[in-house]
Amino acid sequence: MKKVNERDFEYRFGDNGPKYLTKGPNVDVGVVVLKPGQHFPNHYHTECEEIFYILEGEIDFYINGEKVEAKPGDMIQCRPGDSHYLTNQSDKRFKAVFVKSPHIGRNDSVVIDAPVLS
Repeated sequence: MKKVNERDFEYRFGDNGPKYLTKGPNVDVGVVVLKPGQHFPNHYHTECEEIFYILEGEIDFYINGEKVEAKPGDMIQCRPGDSHYLTNQSDKRFKAVFVKSPHIGRNDSVVIDAPVLS
């Protein structure tokens, strides 16, 4: 059993970006925040899949270059090899829970060029 609180962890970029609440042994879980106008680099995972559950705000996902708009209550699933780029073009903060499985003991993210935005 493990219990943690989000307040006990820091975002990668101060007050935004991802922060992990747990890494392994079987799954990684975290929270990601993007402020208005921010984006998260286009990337894919070689072995794990990643699921995003939107808590607040709106975001444009580009999954394999295709625009997918997401709002609170939506879930986005990216399978291994699916490129995903997040861009917050709204005037509100975006926040989501992300789950990566299986846990990979090394970085399996591959950063690629940003898609052409529509």
